[in-house]
Amino acid sequence: MGFLKDFISLVYPRLCVCCDSLLLKDEDYLCNYCFVNLPKSHFEKDPDSELDKVFYGRVPVQKAASYLLFETSGKVQRILHNIKYKGNKTLGYKMGEWYGQTLKNNEVFTDYDVIIPVPLHLKKLRQRGFNQSEAFSRGLGKSLGLAVNDGVLKRAEYTSTQTRKTRAERWENVKGVFEVINPESIKNRKVLLVDDVITTGATLEACYAALENVEIDKLSVVSLAYAKRD
Repeated sequence: MGFLKDFISLVYPRLCVCCDSLLLKDEDYLCNYCFVNLPKSHFEKDPDSELDKVFYGRVPVQKAASYLLFETSGKVQRILHNIKYKGNKTLGYKMGEWYGQTLKNNEVFTDYDVIIPVPLHLKKLRQRGFNQSEAFSRGLGKSLGLAVNDGVLKRAEYTSTQTRKTRAERWENVKGVFEVINPESIKNRKVLLVDDVITTGATLEACYAALENVEIDKLSVVSLAYAKRD
């Protein structure tokens, strides 16, 4: 079995998704150097972080946290591209698992009942093959010991990409596109709402607009990356 694995590694070498260097046997998706040097936000440690301020006056979140800070042509962009456009679902799961290990040591995130990933429209889900926010959520759920409910929030309308849109355009693009299915399943529950990337917060605000009449107990938001708008 060891010989077979070595042969497969020779034919299909395992490479770091960030720097393309050969991975060692104890490395998973990222080499140790790239993993240690990921641009982490540490928003979970800051009670009044830059990301919390994104939602001021818009969504009553208890806490907003993001694993990484997006940087153009950097490690995070390569990770997101690998997940989103190369179909690397397991990498998305692994990123969630890693961030969940951090969050489970933070008392703010120890009192939740369920994780809800931001859904894709069925058309886009068929095109992509999986929902990257759900993959990330599954990894978070494993580390935090929380169930993932991917059926309670539905994207009822197909929308164009949010990329290159202004904050106002992003809100108009997603306003009213989400609806809640089986609201009783999350009534009075403590919810972690999860997206892959937060930029202006418009998508999560639209999700909250659908959730606010369900009478959830409290809400926090988590993402894989935060892309600051200039």
